[in-house]
Amino acid sequence: MPPLLKSLRPRQWLKNVLVFAGLAFSGHALDPSDVLRALAAFAAFCAASSAVYLVNDVLDRERDRLHPTKRHRPVASGAVAVPTALGAAAVLAATALAVSARLGDALFAVVSYLLLQVAYGVWLKHRVLLDVFTIAAGFTLRVLAGVWAIDAWLSPWLVAVTVEVALFLALCKRRAEVFAVTEKGGDLAQRPILRDYAGPATDMMIGVMAATTLATYALYTLLPADVLALGAAGRAAAQASRAGAPGMIFTLPFVTYGMLRYLWLLYHRHEGESPELVATRDPGMALTALGYAAVAGFVIYGG
Repeated sequence: MPPLLKSLRPRQWLKNVLVFAGLAFSGHALDPSDVLRALAAFAAFCAASSAVYLVNDVLDRERDRLHPTKRHRPVASGAVAVPTALGAAAVLAATALAVSARLGDALFAVVSYLLLQVAYGVWLKHRVLLDVFTIAAGFTLRVLAGVWAIDAWLSPWLVAVTVEVALFLALCKRRAEVFAVTEKGGDLAQRPILRDYAGPATDMMIGVMAATTLATYALYTLLPADVLALGAAGRAAAQASRAGAPGMIFTLPFVTYGMLRYLWLLYHRHEGESPELVATRDPGMALTALGYAAVAGFVIYGG
């Protein structure tokens, strides 16, 4: 892969699939115009996230050169010059803004994401807990962009579950990073934030977020769709969206198994540094995702 393209981290674009959550759960996935708008939002976030990765690689290049694997990143290794990386980041950010400007309120989500990630790269990633909350906010903005792009009803359950899952994965990632450094005899001082996640407190926080996520998702599947909607118009939109349709309870076993499987991979196989790889390379996780998609698709679109 060419060094500049590698710096864009196309593998990480998998995270932007969250943009399609609103499209899928609102029942709009069969509307061609909404599908195109969701695809545009996905492209905007791919451009925006790649711009952020380039800027972060420039900011972290000295620290990355001391890391056993990150030193091979194109910017850290010198394969991509700093001016080239910053120029490409500017073009990608401008592209993301131009595309999202045609998607209504999705522009707000993209602008917020870019500003938040700049703050993360400069300051927030060095602050314990604020770093994982920033990561969770980035995932939530992806979901919001997808909902706003198609002008669908925004389910509070969708937002709540997204935030909780993102916090769970971010904490798992920090624990896996701590293990990876200490197992290889590395020094946590090279990345001070990891010292704050070394210890039993992180395990307790992971357990709390896992339980909270399962409880929230269970409530989503059990309560009527309009239970949190405000006003007659909001209740009508909620019911039309099929969010929380009765049959969604049958997706709960897949969510529960997926959560427990991920915890097993984290603590037994010590995976979790790259959640997107765990989700796609582990057969158990992949089959769980397919099973969930099949049941949810039948409930939302088969009725």
